Amino acid sequence: MRSNSFHIDTDVPSLKEVFKDDFPIGVALSLDQIYGREPAALRLVERHFNSITPENILKWEVVHPEPDRYDFEAADRYVALGERLGMQIIGHTLVWFHQTPQWVFRDGGGRPLGRQALLDRMKEHIFTVMGRYKGRIHGWDVVNEAVAEDGSLRPCKWLELIGEEYVCKAFEYAMQADPTAQLYYNDYDLEKPSKREGVIRLIKGLQSRGLRIDGMGTQGHWFLDQPGLDQIEASILDLARLAPKIMVTELDVGVLPFYPLDAPVVDLVSFDAATQRSYNPYPDGLPPSVQDALANRYAELFGLFCRHRDKISRVTFWAVHDGQSWRNYWPIRGRAEYPMLFDRQCRPKPAFWAVVKARQGKEARG
Repeated sequence: MRSNSFHIDTDVPSLKEVFKDDFPIGVALSLDQIYGREPAALRLVERHFNSITPENILKWEVVHPEPDRYDFEAADRYVALGERLGMQIIGHTLVWFHQTPQWVFRDGGGRPLGRQALLDRMKEHIFTVMGRYKGRIHGWDVVNEAVAEDGSLRPCKWLELIGEEYVCKAFEYAMQADPTAQLYYNDYDLEKPSKREGVIRLIKGLQSRGLRIDGMGTQGHWFLDQPGLDQIEASILDLARLAPKIMVTELDVGVLPFYPLDAPVVDLVSFDAATQRSYNPYPDGLPPSVQDALANRYAELFGLFCRHRDKISRVTFWAVHDGQSWRNYWPIRGRAEYPMLFDRQCRPKPAFWAVVKARQGKEARG
């Protein structure tokens, strides 16, 4: 749902001002927002946030869809928008197993590409994309989600055709392409000890080879009751021993019944009526009890973030408002999710006020 002409409250606290002494407050922008087709959402962005990340427009399949063609139109608009608004601009992402076209891994005859040829292709992509925005994009998610749940490197074409060194080479090329940019590793489920230990091994290995890792991103696609706050805190503390910057990079809190996020995407209408109701219980809006639970969860999270403000260098929400969230169409397409601080009309929810109160430590309007 696009937010076009909704009224934006200007008498509510600005999130970036509330947390100005703690960490930047970031947000992910959609293609419509980058092109100015959601003016209400952009007004929220300008008022409440001081860092931006693109949802998709710098991923390989969008910015480099064919072997001899780059498409920088949306990316150019994104960077220009960030500069106009005085934002910390983040690039997401250079090397990922997902949303990378299959041609990347094949030669002209459709056969699997050789190791050195794929490394050359990776290097050319990183140099071209980073080079275009050299000195303009503050930091890059160089490698995204390279580690599996058991702590091993995730099976993917990069690993199959290059080997374990592919992560190392991505950071090596990124260091060369823009020596001034911050370089990050980004992943999810780092609250799980086995996966976190695998990521720590990976980063220590990169550092032992003299590669610069400026920060670690923990995505923060969480739920009302999981993971536990103690698990999130343990992850922050462990990662902070390894990297100078810890960032919550893709924050949202799902309120719908759990369905595995790594399961194949299915359409809600593919289920029978009773199952549809069970997986999509709030098609017409959240009941007050769930609004309160979401507010309480966000209050706990931001209380934790503030306690560790010396370790956390950015908190980025993975949508401006509920209607934009990827959780509406993943892993079940067609559900009505409510994971953000602003509703589909760009109005602050009780969760917004809970976040403000968590920092201010006093009553806020709401």
